[in-house]
Amino acid sequence: MERRPRGPRIDCALDAAMTVVGGKWKATILCKLYMKGPLRFNQLLKEIEAVSPRILTKQLREMEDDGLIARTVKAEVPVCVEYSLSEKGRTLIPALKLLAGWSLDNMFQYYVRFDDGITIPERDDAKS
Repeated sequence: MERRPRGPRIDCALDAAMTVVGGKWKATILCKLYMKGPLRFNQLLKEIEAVSPRILTKQLREMEDDGLIARTVKAEVPVCVEYSLSEKGRTLIPALKLLAGWSLDNMFQYYVRFDDGITIPERDDAKS
């Protein structure tokens, strides 16, 4: 399995951060671990239905290498491996929440946001 080059970019701090959280499933994995707490590999696979086991493994390894998630092996039979947010990963949550808010405000113009945090799409015929 080919690994990406290590080390942050030094010409743009934002690009360096996006290198760490970029990847098709990394933000989703971080959000799932934040919302649900520690999850096993198969639980993550069920939560993120469209991801393949190979890609999930690759993204989990990269995030573990970057210190965003913690991998805990429990001494059980069969062996239990859980993934959770690390302290460093938790520091990303406020930034991810801001990006999610920006997305709702600017990319999903037909969504309605309620005070309780639930967001649903408006029906097209409700606008007239």
